[in-house]
Amino acid sequence: MALFRRTPIAPLEYSRTLWMRLWVGAVMIFLYAPLIVLMIFSFNDSKRNVVWRGFTLKYYDKALNNDVLVEALINSLTIAALATLISLILGAISAVMLWRFRFPFKGAVDGTISLPIIVPEICMGVAFLMFFAKVQWPTDLVWPFNLGAITIAHITFCFPFVTMVVRSRLANFNREQEEAAKDLGAGEWQMFRDVLIPHMKPALVAGALLSFTLSLDDFVITYFTSGPDTITFPVKVYSMLRFSVTPEVNAASTLLIILTIVLTAVALKLQGVKAIAETH
Repeated sequence: MALFRRTPIAPLEYSRTLWMRLWVGAVMIFLYAPLIVLMIFSFNDSKRNVVWRGFTLKYYDKALNNDVLVEALINSLTIAALATLISLILGAISAVMLWRFRFPFKGAVDGTISLPIIVPEICMGVAFLMFFAKVQWPTDLVWPFNLGAITIAHITFCFPFVTMVVRSRLANFNREQEEAAKDLGAGEWQMFRDVLIPHMKPALVAGALLSFTLSLDDFVITYFTSGPDTITFPVKVYSMLRFSVTPEVNAASTLLIILTIVLTAVALKLQGVKAIAETH
């Protein structure tokens, strides 16, 4: 009877079973099939973009030679870079503050920081529109200062995500490392730089990638905060989609997808190389 007795599978070993692999594969296909179809039809030699008519690269040439589309992409990348940088600083400071210190109304501050994650984007977009209209924010500034309103709005809803990720990373920090650093003569700033920041580094990388992605593809808040002479890539693609879904739109979207994948791969690669160097 011992020959027919099956060894129970541990919870973390279900990925070795065939049905689990098939299920994961089906979920991955369901999630990424639309992106794959979009990328395939960006090479379609048809204006209607419904039936495959042949392979062509002319729509990539049109997308790259579309000055308005290129300008919108540059604006989106600039806003995303600025929002990511400032969100990292604010998010890291907020996470350390909420993790280390006790102060009055800490719960209220924590809830206020988390509010942009909970509030629907349409509500935030209307709120930003009313705020910038009330303060009479100038819309005729030169580039890149004309991107200020959008950048401020993106920072507002990006840095809470950084705070959440960094704070979860600090939850398993061993405070005895701080005491050991102080016993060895390290000051507060040196301890923060040499002990705490290296521990937060994976969370900072993850928060930066999350902020960059959220800012790059945001449409709702950007639509309400963009000025008459300021346009971003998602808003431009939306204006193109109002007429018809053409291969030019697919080509522009494919370029953005590839750019996002490349930047993410480079960031993860640099993080891996740095981790290997630190171990040696």
